Amino acid sequence: MADDQRTRAPQPKGASGVVVFADGRVIWGQGFGAEGQAVGELCFNTAMTGYQEVMTDPSYARQVVAFTFPHIGNVGANDEDIEAVEAHALGCLVREPVTQSSNYRASDDFSGWMGKRGRIGISGIDTRALTRLVRREGPPTIAVAHNASGEFDLDGLQRMAAEWPGLEGMDLAKDVSRLQVERWSGGKWAWGQGYELGGDDDHRPHVVAIDYGSKRNIFRNLVEAGARVTVVPAQATFEEIMAHEPDGFFLSNGPGDPAATGEYAIPVIQKMLETQLPLFGICLGHQLLALAVGGMTSKMFQGHRGANHPVKRLGDGRVEITSMNHGFAVEREGLPETIRETHVSLFDGSNCGIELKDKPAFSVQYHPEASPGPQDSFYLFEKFVGMMR
Repeated sequence: MADDQRTRAPQPKGASGVVVFADGRVIWGQGFGAEGQAVGELCFNTAMTGYQEVMTDPSYARQVVAFTFPHIGNVGANDEDIEAVEAHALGCLVREPVTQSSNYRASDDFSGWMGKRGRIGISGIDTRALTRLVRREGPPTIAVAHNASGEFDLDGLQRMAAEWPGLEGMDLAKDVSRLQVERWSGGKWAWGQGYELGGDDDHRPHVVAIDYGSKRNIFRNLVEAGARVTVVPAQATFEEIMAHEPDGFFLSNGPGDPAATGEYAIPVIQKMLETQLPLFGICLGHQLLALAVGGMTSKMFQGHRGANHPVKRLGDGRVEITSMNHGFAVEREGLPETIRETHVSLFDGSNCGIELKDKPAFSVQYHPEASPGPQDSFYLFEKFVGMMR
């Protein structure tokens, strides 16, 4: 795909997948996974591994992921490497065709796994050119479609893309959150053993986690650090949360505009802070904590998504390589006096962590639970559980 392409490329023979931009640009490829069509925001992810974790991360709701690593799907799919029951990303764009799976843990091929979850994949895409486009123009709205017959309504797909309102102002946390309270059980994955059991000991400090679109590995790491975990829906009231007698609160990651989710989340978080119990937030939870104490958030030009993002820890100057997935950020300018900035991105200088000076609360923009990604930041779970003890 040429970077300056503004006209519809003719359909190549045998093309069964298509990407249509709101401005009319068209990219052809080979469809895999589910047949159908979807519309959302295009983003790119630079991780070399963990495509199942990415596709099932609720933070990718209403987004199509272009994987910059060319070989996606080679190791197949299984029932363990998922971060939520459903695949929340709308679909994915990849460079090379998805080959037959080749891994002893695979129970399905990636195309079949995508199809069973109603998610569209398109291969044969120049994802490097697509990434340059996003970096230059910001994340565009696109419609993706897969039809084995190769028949597409390009005008209709363009209208879908042009009429989609975009993520700014959109509250998606309530759409991806669990609806029932759940007592979480189980720790981290161990080679040859699967996921460890545990976390039910009533003598452990008790975390009540608010699910704005959480990843499972967060709860596994809380258990690993010594906590027991109860997960509640995004719209749980303060009274419902306190009925579980927490020793601390956790604010999860999630999709959408934090200002929109904050309409119902911020008053609850402010009451949590008044209890003086420890509070820890990740990603959307980080943004909501900042909003609750007078900070501001804004839509990023291209966002951060990948497993190799360097973050500087301001307290001691150390650098953590982190996993990230966010399109909104806390504004560094105008942070209230009650906030101390703790981490910044070494890619663009954006805020990546805060702590409150007058309350036992802290949060980070990145994903210390990884999955996929490096494990430099697991110490944050131990810090939080230590505060509760």
